[in-house]
Amino acid sequence: MTTTNTRSQDPTGWLTNALNKCVVLLLKGIALLPFRVLYFLSDLVYLLLKHIIRYRSAVILENLQTAFPEKIHDEILQLRNRFYKHLADVFIESVKLHYMTPAQMQKRVRFVGVEEMNRFAELGKGVIVLAYHYNNWEWGSYLQKLSKHRILMVYNKMRDNQPMDDFLLHSREKWGGRAVQMGRAAKVAFDEVKKGVPTLLWLVADQSALAELGSWATFLNREAAFFTGPEKIARKTNQPVFFQKVRKVGRGKYEYEFSLMVEEPAKAAPNEILLTYIRKMEEAIHEAPEYYLWSHRRWKHKRPEGVELKI
Repeated sequence: MTTTNTRSQDPTGWLTNALNKCVVLLLKGIALLPFRVLYFLSDLVYLLLKHIIRYRSAVILENLQTAFPEKIHDEILQLRNRFYKHLADVFIESVKLHYMTPAQMQKRVRFVGVEEMNRFAELGKGVIVLAYHYNNWEWGSYLQKLSKHRILMVYNKMRDNQPMDDFLLHSREKWGGRAVQMGRAAKVAFDEVKKGVPTLLWLVADQSALAELGSWATFLNREAAFFTGPEKIARKTNQPVFFQKVRKVGRGKYEYEFSLMVEEPAKAAPNEILLTYIRKMEEAIHEAPEYYLWSHRRWKHKRPEGVELKI
């Protein structure tokens, strides 16, 4: 039998994995710190993002300028800086989630509209929640403690960084929900329906789809491709679709509101779910723009010739 030396086959892979493990250990140590210390660190991260790294500054400015053409340059710069400050908070808060207790969560998150979703669970019916990258989307996983549904949280697995992926999965699943990889979301959702398990399928649905496969619509003054999966799943299961809106009511304090968007998706007009979702996103973002994820290259694709623009 021939033995294989993994390190000789992949001379840098083991080192990268070791470094990733060290980063995770550092993050776990940070997660043990009290909030007053964490927000001091967040202020330092903000200064680093703004003055030293200038993290994706060009992308952020372009996105803001296109979304808000009526704002002058100084206003756009102020928005970028407020976004940096919020992004630093969200990073620190996401790390802290790893060791947060129920008592800490109860002081910092509030959920509105859960009763209506629970009503469907009592009828044995699942629901779909459409969320987006706004405010702190990670802390919303605490909803499982109040929900009568089994929550399925759809996520993108981190490539080539298993230690970090495990760290994030622990944080997301610690309240009892189940994280499901994006490519398996539809299958898992349909399987749960067949079993008669009332589930809450939680989709952060503002991510950029492939140009050729996405459903194209105007979002914040630019053409954008959206995944077709959420609408297809909703129509096939006929599960009520809820919209998630998150308000930042203080530093490290959030209110999650769930409102019924479409009760019977199978009867909805073509593209009604997608277009209603986009309109509600835009309304929320215009209320407090600094809390959206402007550093994301959301509009990197161009609509292929011949592909229809929904609106």
